[in-house]
Amino acid sequence: MTQFLLHPQLAADSTLVGEFPLCQVLLANDGNFPWLILVPKVNGITEFHELTDEQQTQFLIESNTVSRLLKDELSADKINIAALGNMVPQLHIHHVARFKEDACWPKPIWGQLPPISRTPQQAAQLITMISTTLKAGFISESN
Repeated sequence: MTQFLLHPQLAADSTLVGEFPLCQVLLANDGNFPWLILVPKVNGITEFHELTDEQQTQFLIESNTVSRLLKDELSADKINIAALGNMVPQLHIHHVARFKEDACWPKPIWGQLPPISRTPQQAAQLITMISTTLKAGFISESN
């Protein structure tokens, strides 16, 4: 079995939080929003329909888990989920917690604000919250 390779742009723009059975869980470095990215650990996949039926089912379980975490733990008003892939062809699905008070509401986040960096403390706090809240099948990168 070949080792999974994360696209270099995703690696540059995010921090690995941990892994589910199917997906790596990344925290986007852009501190404007609580923003997780699920990346199925399947090389050469660019579209959701290229996953097997079993992988699609597993993805939905993992996506629902991440969405619930963002909604419940952060009291988000809405969770935006998107698979764009125009800039990075590797299949990756954004999960963004949105709030009626955020600077882009109700517009999409892409291209609206310049990215801002999280402080190391902010990143660590989010990663700890995510890692401790996600339990079943999740392997934290900090373990």
